[in-house]
Amino acid sequence: MNALRHRRAAVAVAAAVMLPLTLTACSDSGSDKASDSSSAAGSTPEESKPAAGDDDAMTDKPFGPACAGVPKDGAGSFDGMAKDPVATAASNNPALSTLVAAVQKAGLVDTLNNAENITVFAPTNDAFAKIPKADLDAVLNDKAKLTEILTYHVVGQKLTPQQLESGTFDTLQKSTLTTSGSGESYKVNDSASVVCGNVPTANATVYIIDTVLMPK
Repeated sequence: MNALRHRRAAVAVAAAVMLPLTLTACSDSGSDKASDSSSAAGSTPEESKPAAGDDDAMTDKPFGPACAGVPKDGAGSFDGMAKDPVATAASNNPALSTLVAAVQKAGLVDTLNNAENITVFAPTNDAFAKIPKADLDAVLNDKAKLTEILTYHVVGQKLTPQQLESGTFDTLQKSTLTTSGSGESYKVNDSASVVCGNVPTANATVYIIDTVLMPK
């Protein structure tokens, strides 16, 4: 009987010693899993967040399908144009040669180069080609009319893409033009599309357009 009692007592003592150890092990394991789970859950939202300023960075750059045709380097590149005043910068862009010739005929080179903080809506060569040749030749040989048309393409402030979303702006020709759109798609007077926009020059922001604007 005494031996049986001693055996039962030993078993009870062993059980009492093992129980806290077992509970501690279980507790540690559960804590590790919870910590791992919390860490994994916390990492996902951070990874999916866009970098701060991404939207601003996009609107600071030139945009539009025709921008692909701008030279990658040299005076006619975006970096090169940013160093020159607007009439000089345009003269280094082959797609604007008709506009540059018109500006020279109208005697507006110095006017544009010496202006401060302006926006120029610059028609491409293809835009001028839409005008019947006889009509275009007549305009090019009428300095007063040519000046009126060219100054209608100039706004006396630098316009951001956000301002083009819905706006009416005074031109140097003393009338107004309207803009509309969003993202990378903008219209001027509901007739001309911006094909390469937000191009910086030393004194102006240029929006290259596919149609010549005519003052009312």
